[in-house]
Amino acid sequence: MTEERRAWQQVLEHIESDLLQGRLRPGDRLPGERALASDLGVGRSSVREAFRVLEVLGLIRTASGSGPTAGAIIVALPTGGMTALMRLQVAANGFAVQDVVATRLVLETAVVHDLAGDGQRNLARPVELLDAMESRQLSEAEFLALDAQFHLSLAEAAGNQVITATMAGLRGSIENYVLAGVPNLPSWAETSERLAVEHRHIVAAIEEGDAASARTLVRDHITGYYAETGLAGRTPVARPDEDASARASASHGDHATAAAPASAPAAASAPEPDPVGASTAPAAS
Repeated sequence: MTEERRAWQQVLEHIESDLLQGRLRPGDRLPGERALASDLGVGRSSVREAFRVLEVLGLIRTASGSGPTAGAIIVALPTGGMTALMRLQVAANGFAVQDVVATRLVLETAVVHDLAGDGQRNLARPVELLDAMESRQLSEAEFLALDAQFHLSLAEAAGNQVITATMAGLRGSIENYVLAGVPNLPSWAETSERLAVEHRHIVAAIEEGDAASARTLVRDHITGYYAETGLAGRTPVARPDEDASARASASHGDHATAAAPASAPAAASAPEPDPVGASTAPAAS
């Protein structure tokens, strides 16, 4: 599974690089599966998997058949600028897992707090991603890519561009640590099902305008997975055996983190800072 995951990530990295450097723009068509697989030295199945992820993330649209409307067309650009600089830092040095977790807590609790207080919020995109995550046919990598986009889509819905860019830049680090934790889980099927339920609860708290519950739910969601997988103390988020560009490409996969079951310990040594103005409400049951 590791080699398969790296193959489709190689395709994602290649396309993202072309997008960020202006070689591809919205409206351009991607090469066909056969040509792209040959150019990158990967299997056509890896190209198809990458296309599926890109389509779910809203970057491309695909159509079957032949003619001018067939194939994959670029419909949006990934964020650049600050995000790209953050990815370079991740690729060059990596970040300690506990630092990434602590940063996520600050950013994501602030995001859900702001969304809960916004009467004009639009959660259509996050809900669309949650619907997609319920497919039983998703691989672990596909599920985690959707999970990552869900968390980023909440930041985008909140409208804070600095938080959005920071979270987008950290996605490579997040994906690395959550994927590293998958082998430690007793059952990926049970964990992924729980993650999806927790996402629904977070959205429900936001829609109800319950900022305190939304903060608690997202905090438990992040620190619970961190504790359940035994990742406390792990330091290089970016693995030393991957080259810089491959690590940067992991941005397409953001983490799916989750609250552990009631019997799980608190997030071993993971700090739980609250955003400015956030209350310290007791944990929700």
